[in-house]
Amino acid sequence: MYPLFEKYGMKIDREELDSRLAEIASGLKSTASVEIFKTCFSLMDLTTLHTSDTDVSVSALVDKVNALPVRFPDCPLPASICVFPNLAHVVRDRRKCSDVRVTAVSSCFPSAQSFLEVKVRECEMAVADGAEEVDIVLALNAFLAGEYDRAYSEIKAMRDAVDAEGEKCSRKVVLKVILETGLLQSPESIAEASLLAMEAGADFIKTSTGKVDVNATPMAALVMCRCIARFFEATGRKVGFKAAGGISSARDALHYHSIVASELGSEWLNSASMRFGVSRLANSLLSEITRESIMFF
Repeated sequence: MYPLFEKYGMKIDREELDSRLAEIASGLKSTASVEIFKTCFSLMDLTTLHTSDTDVSVSALVDKVNALPVRFPDCPLPASICVFPNLAHVVRDRRKCSDVRVTAVSSCFPSAQSFLEVKVRECEMAVADGAEEVDIVLALNAFLAGEYDRAYSEIKAMRDAVDAEGEKCSRKVVLKVILETGLLQSPESIAEASLLAMEAGADFIKTSTGKVDVNATPMAALVMCRCIARFFEATGRKVGFKAAGGISSARDALHYHSIVASELGSEWLNSASMRFGVSRLANSLLSEITRESIMFF
């Protein structure tokens, strides 16, 4: 049923997964520290994906990020600001520090329910308009029907498109593939989707859009991280992990940080290999870092 699951020799022992998750959760309090919360802040793709987003509202968010070094000098900058593709140029033009990257959701986010040609063109236009990172959605209409070759081909087509457009703009574009794990029926299905996305060229695999009933879960993160480790062992290619959807507290961030640390190691705990997709997390992390109640974002 899952050809890549078999190809990479993945094994799912649900009792062992539950036991490992319980062990990680029990150690969260002892691992919490200001430095870890700072690291988590630096891994954020600070996100606004509202129907009401405008040039003005996105500019206001970018201005808050620009003000961070003055307002919170001991706090790092987030990894990126994530917006709809038609607003990527606002982030590109208004940011003061190029270390804060421009991320755009594409592929007819969040459903990916459109023609492949439309999804590919949207990716190209996002890159042309300033996106340095593009988050696309796995074609669940193909994957859930068992049409793995079609799901793979769609990712590959968008990978090729962002690479070609990035070359025109003289930059390497990061491609993140959202699996929408809450709509996958089992850890085995999550593993198959993870491996498929990585084989198709994903630089990151990402849990969720944040637009469905079940978004990021520790179980999904654990399975995805184990697939990343297995893929790295088999191919030597290091793929990143992005937790997104419902991550709103510093404790949530600590939980996913701990899963990545335990399964992939400290070399994954940087913005090149780990991200959080968040709209509400920043204030919680700032409050932990400063030991004050902060409502900056």
